[in-house]
Amino acid sequence: MNGVHDMGGMTCFGSVVAEDKEPVFHDDWEGRVFAMSIAASGRFGSIDGRRYALEIISPGQYLRSSYYERWLMRIEQLAEQKQATASDDGTVLSATDAERAAMAGRPATRKVGRLEPRFSVGDTVRTRLLQPAGHTRLPRYARGRVGKIARLHGTHVFPDTSAHRLGENPQPLYSVEFAAAELWGPGVNAKDKLYLDLWEDYLDEIGQI
Repeated sequence: MNGVHDMGGMTCFGSVVAEDKEPVFHDDWEGRVFAMSIAASGRFGSIDGRRYALEIISPGQYLRSSYYERWLMRIEQLAEQKQATASDDGTVLSATDAERAAMAGRPATRKVGRLEPRFSVGDTVRTRLLQPAGHTRLPRYARGRVGKIARLHGTHVFPDTSAHRLGENPQPLYSVEFAAAELWGPGVNAKDKLYLDLWEDYLDEIGQI
């Protein structure tokens, strides 16, 4: 969706200031929120749905809140809405399982679905001009832009449908190379490039549009 969370390319927020020797958690409560999020993840649906829950936080509240404050709001929101899926078996992760899940993650690769990639490395593509009402992983600054397929990552769960319980719709995922000038316009270093991981349904062949 188009929201304040999608702030890539915006210039109104100033520079990102890196904190010297930044700790993993600034306070104990942040660690507890992280642990709660991992432990409850199986009860609140896919990671895409949980990302969408962050995206629908009101813009003012989103900007006023710290990273883990947003995570806490997400837990509260999902718990209140009781968005546990039909596949939820009520299992609560042990501390050991939660740590393993945090370190290993839950791979989104699949061996079913759309297995044959439509594009090959070196193909020139244009991203679609989407204006989605729901979740997407195609940022606004990269829509309608021309890039080149740099790498194929295999078949992965499609976030736009997974987030809304519309099925996994597994499809090829690509690393797409964009020249900085294509995204940001003139005045940037001509050698700079940006690589975005983008699903097949975000892309069109240049000759088709």
